Amino acid sequence: MLNTTIAALLGGPELIILGVAVLLLFGGKKIPELMKGLGKGIKEFKAGQEEDKPEVPKQA
Repeated sequence: MLNTTIAALLGGPELIILGVAVLLLFGGKKIPELMKGLGKGIKEFKAGQEEDKPEVPKQA
């Protein structure tokens, strides 16, 4: 079984082509808005994970 990740398959030229494609699809004004929304989503996800952890009572 081949154990590789997508990041290992993408080199410099592939990342540049991908970046140009994203820029053409969304435009220069929309990308910062998308990244801001992604950042908020990640922040909420991490907060939700911290909220769901059960508290273990400390024994003295």
